[in-house]
Amino acid sequence: MLDGVSLDQLRTFIAAAEEGNFSAAGRRLRRAQSVVSQTLANLEGQIGVRLFDRSGRVPTLTDQGQALLSRARAVATEVDLFKARAKGLSNGLETELSLVADAMFPVAVLASAVAAFQVQFPAIPLRLYVQMWEAVADPVLERRCAIGLMGSLPPVPPQFSQERLLTVRAIKVVAPQHPLAAYGAPIPMSVLGEHIQLVHADHSSSWQGGRLGLLSPRIWRLCDLAAKHHFLRAGFGFGIMPLHLVEADLASGALVEVRVEDDPPGGHVIAMSAVYLTNSPVGPAGRWFINRLKENAAPRVNGNASDSADSTSLIPIPSRGPAQPRLMHG
Repeated sequence: MLDGVSLDQLRTFIAAAEEGNFSAAGRRLRRAQSVVSQTLANLEGQIGVRLFDRSGRVPTLTDQGQALLSRARAVATEVDLFKARAKGLSNGLETELSLVADAMFPVAVLASAVAAFQVQFPAIPLRLYVQMWEAVADPVLERRCAIGLMGSLPPVPPQFSQERLLTVRAIKVVAPQHPLAAYGAPIPMSVLGEHIQLVHADHSSSWQGGRLGLLSPRIWRLCDLAAKHHFLRAGFGFGIMPLHLVEADLASGALVEVRVEDDPPGGHVIAMSAVYLTNSPVGPAGRWFINRLKENAAPRVNGNASDSADSTSLIPIPSRGPAQPRLMHG
């Protein structure tokens, strides 16, 4: 008899439990109270469990009914996800969304887009990797990820289409107890070379000296940006960090920004883009996600009314013409 339990019976059970009485459940389901009552009686007979105590003026859930309610909801939710996935597949929707993001990309912008994606596409699982610099390109080139969130350093491979999202300012910081913190004027490269530089780089990274890269012959390479952050605050060296990750440290005095003689007047600004293979355009879910990233980036900029290169906020890059995928050479 248990094999005969239907989804309609479970939905009726859920409605009656949530509405508190059979007549309200009938209104919600657009059926007569007698039909609701009979449906629940049939369900109880099939499973051999009394779900509602009908001895009072209003039927109430029994302990057994309360125990089974969460399972009924889980079954109904899984069926809804099954139907949503089937409908999406029939319309060409991706079976999953796979992303690789540069560690410098603002997590708040990414997390907000992911949260909205979960609501919009509940049946599509998301897979996210975090890499650094040119290592972001490999998973996209190898088709392990559909979309990369990549910085302008290094140049974007020519086989990628590129859509600009935002920019991130990168600054050089040290702990206040570090000797470089007391250097008043812009620091000469010769002085910088006497100190340890903490570099966030994995095994595939090949930083370019003079281009926001290697500034000292004394290098400590760390594969984790959070570890680099902790080491900097502990005073173990100097390093380049995205401003949005160290703003609180600068405000509290836990870190100090230092300037180097060769720095551009406004500091280093890294453009962040969504990239994908030109011969393998993103699907509907991927397109939605990229557009959501653009929307999420805009309020962070507009909330800090400043477009100067010295701004501590993210800086928007204006779009050029219709928002159509196009090939951008590095």
